[in-house]
Amino acid sequence: MANEENLRKALCPQNDLTTVMILLEEIIRNYQINLLLISFMITMICPQNRKRKRWDRLGQSAVLDSIPAHVRYLDRLVRVTDRACVDNLRMDRNTFGRLCRILRDRVGLIDQKLVTVEEQVSMFLCVLAHHKKSRIVGFNFMRSSQTVSKYIHTVLRGILTLHSLFLVKPKPIDEACSDRRWNWFKGCLGALDGTYINVRVPIADVPRYRNRKGHITTNTLAVCDPQLRFIYLLPGWEGSAGDSRILRDAITRPLGLKVPKGCYYLCDNAYPNAEGFLTPYKAVRYHLKEWGVGRQAPQTPEELFNLRHSKARNVIERSFAVLKMRWGILRSASFYPINVQTGLIIACFLLHNFIRIQMVDDPVEAELDNEADIDDESDNEPLLGGDNISSVEPSASWIKKRDDLARAMWADRNRG
Repeated sequence: MANEENLRKALCPQNDLTTVMILLEEIIRNYQINLLLISFMITMICPQNRKRKRWDRLGQSAVLDSIPAHVRYLDRLVRVTDRACVDNLRMDRNTFGRLCRILRDRVGLIDQKLVTVEEQVSMFLCVLAHHKKSRIVGFNFMRSSQTVSKYIHTVLRGILTLHSLFLVKPKPIDEACSDRRWNWFKGCLGALDGTYINVRVPIADVPRYRNRKGHITTNTLAVCDPQLRFIYLLPGWEGSAGDSRILRDAITRPLGLKVPKGCYYLCDNAYPNAEGFLTPYKAVRYHLKEWGVGRQAPQTPEELFNLRHSKARNVIERSFAVLKMRWGILRSASFYPINVQTGLIIACFLLHNFIRIQMVDDPVEAELDNEADIDDESDNEPLLGGDNISSVEPSASWIKKRDDLARAMWADRNRG
């Protein structure tokens, strides 16, 4: 036995045993690689066309099913038809795309890890257009209400920084004007008036925001041009504030309401007939319905002036009507703090201008044309060379200007 043990040790020393183990590992590895190569060659050679087609169909459906539901919902809103986009976001697909591009380039909005800029803007527009709460919008977009609220405030801040871009620069009516409603008002910049918008405020502030009809509102002073685009805004006044007080504050702000020399705004009787503000004659027929079908035509220069003044100034009432039809959040009070509500009101005005500029046909205005007539409702950059209005008291020279214009209208009435 001792001789056999010595013989084994002599034939298989320790170093040789390690070498044998390494060789065995390499043989096994090569064997596995060869099996894989053989299997791959068999797969390539053998025809499996029928099974391959069936796998392709299953693969396509699996890819479609893997698209998140909120992505499909966004595609239905902004990438299918203009009709769907207008109904839900109040603008067509091209206008929506331009708005997102402006917010990317000028404001710096970026795609987040899970939420694109397009989805951020879509959620914001859904809130403005339909006055949906954050949890309802979150349910539609498959997002949490906290996520929706976050991006509503993000987009709102971006829109407000674009006020100088979206507000229209006023252009006076000149001799080349062919619009019969405006060709008598040379030098007019637009129509001025205020509108009430329902808001929700703390109980302690309710008396200040209660208007003369008992509603809790904020008052917004605005000026629009003949194309229903706003050129000046002063929002956020409590509903009990009078027109004269708001006007005085508007003209005394550092970047307030300014008028170039010789230009003016059309206003109603709530404002004074002063330098820069042309109002109708008091105690004389004024509203358009007073000259309706079958009613007596104007009998005096003052009545004719009031009729033509009303036809031109009615553009501001029409602008307010289109604005509130477009944005549902303006038709009822929201639950946001009053400062956020004021920001949302400004955003509605700015986006209204953007839509009016970008879209050739405004479906909201077309819808308004099919309804009843509109009844009156009782910081733009300073113009180069404009003079601050220093007084809102009636002006004798401005009264004479109105009288001269009324007499000229009356003398030319047979041709008008």
